Amino acid sequence: MILLLRALARLVSFLLLVILALAGLAVAVFAIGGGAGGFSIPGLARLAHLPDLRDEVRMLLTSVEAAGPVAAKTAASGAGAIVLGVVLIVGALWPRRERLVTLESGDDGTLAARRRPLTRAADALVDQTRGLVSRKVRVRPGRRDGGRIRVRARHAPTDDPSELKTSTEAHLAPLTEPFALRTRVRIRAADDRVVR
Repeated sequence: MILLLRALARLVSFLLLVILALAGLAVAVFAIGGGAGGFSIPGLARLAHLPDLRDEVRMLLTSVEAAGPVAAKTAASGAGAIVLGVVLIVGALWPRRERLVTLESGDDGTLAARRRPLTRAADALVDQTRGLVSRKVRVRPGRRDGGRIRVRARHAPTDDPSELKTSTEAHLAPLTEPFALRTRVRIRAADDRVVR
């Protein structure tokens, strides 16, 4: 839900900034001209139909002051605008929860690590496996504790993929055995055969 609010807040703020930039550009261009001619600030006001807009707003405000269906619709749309504004503010200001991988939890406390340093450590361990041409290591935290290390690697056609998988899991053992980390190693050969 918060991710959706964040995305909505970013989209709306981007669109508002684009509109504001275009309006500022229009005012700057029309401010270059002087006097009361067509290429000036009063000319821009006439071009944007601001006098007509002023008259329409005056009529709307007069009808809102009176009781009736127009006043109810206006009040409802005003309340909706307030709610939308609050939702956008919450989406923009809500602190993002940092996804930590819980390595160990006990009476003395909890040992947790950030995903990026843990990914770098796992990548350094996988790098010790001889025969891998390329690799991609990802660490995902578990819902309660622990996490999962996913390794996707490619190797030369001359190497045995099952041996490489066993070797990769053995190299990850110093990181996975002491902590509640599961591994998923996928080795893809040159002929795109996947060993799981």
